[in-house]
Amino acid sequence: MSTHDLYTIPTELSTWDVEAAGAARFTWEYDNGRDHMLALYQKGKDKQWDSVKRIDWDLEVDPYNVLGIPDETIAIHGTPLWERMDEKQRKEVRLHGASWQFSQFLHGEQGAMICSARIVESVPDLDSKFYAATQTMDEARHAETYARFLQEKVGLAYPINPHLKSLLDSTLSDSRWDMPYLGMQVLIEGLALAAFGVMRDITTKPLPKQILAYVMQDEARHVAFGRMALRDYYRQLSESELREREDFVIEGCYLMRDRLRGQETWENLGLNKAEVADAMESVDKSQYLQLFRSLLFSRIVPCVKDIGLWSPRLQQAYADMGVLDMAGQSLEALMRQDEDIAERLDTERFAAEEAERHAEVAETVALGGEPRP
Repeated sequence: MSTHDLYTIPTELSTWDVEAAGAARFTWEYDNGRDHMLALYQKGKDKQWDSVKRIDWDLEVDPYNVLGIPDETIAIHGTPLWERMDEKQRKEVRLHGASWQFSQFLHGEQGAMICSARIVESVPDLDSKFYAATQTMDEARHAETYARFLQEKVGLAYPINPHLKSLLDSTLSDSRWDMPYLGMQVLIEGLALAAFGVMRDITTKPLPKQILAYVMQDEARHVAFGRMALRDYYRQLSESELREREDFVIEGCYLMRDRLRGQETWENLGLNKAEVADAMESVDKSQYLQLFRSLLFSRIVPCVKDIGLWSPRLQQAYADMGVLDMAGQSLEALMRQDEDIAERLDTERFAAEEAERHAEVAETVALGGEPRP
């Protein structure tokens, strides 16, 4: 089945072409490079995995309850609009919400794949090219994984959100080599990583939990890569050059915040204009979604501070968004947690499979037969 058959909103059959500017940079310096960057590159090689083998695709998913979380997390829950809905309509709300969220994850991963390939092309340092090459493979695997999840388990997809598309356009069309880092590694990846984390921690369903945990294990390295490269580079920039990057960050953060409103899902549920307006008002007032939006900046704000973009006006922008207090988050601690959760899932899953295998062997031996190979 073509993915176009799954889209709720008609989307272009042609490709989306972003005109790229800037140079493809070769370097003839093949020395060992920076130790911290090469260590990350080694980790990127060591941690490659196959989504066909590592993820248990036999697990069932209810498309009308993808994450298995309470309805209280839905923005319109408890409102007159929700109370007027019958169970069939409420199931559609659940389906479309999950479909929209995972569709944006999918489109973001393709964007990350293209941005990381762009970094390989444009970054001047060979050690950065090495790591970005491993990230390109990571992002391809993530896009493959989310596409399969939507196609086989959800059965519904949404086109790319206009706000995400706008930020990707700005990121890829800029001629400066550091902008794919700033737009993708810091903003888009940082927000996605936090969103994955919230959903990973609240879902009660094993398949989405596996997918989110394993993808996060990779994404944590990607954000660390962006921090390392930009922190070194931004120390060399003038005040005017730093201000240009801060302008980009501020605009990008507002785009990412507005992307989370998901207006297209409500417009596609057969609601009239007044009901869509009511739904969007509920989205803006929802205490759960306000907390969710705040948590989504837990990876971005400390990263922006760490790379040296921390002027009073940038801090004021974060204060206006209500996320300035996220600057105190420890990115290293969050990264270690992401690694530990993915490894623990592996341990628990494969220990259970091994126990089943031992039980089968014992049963076969007791019956006097031969265990199957």
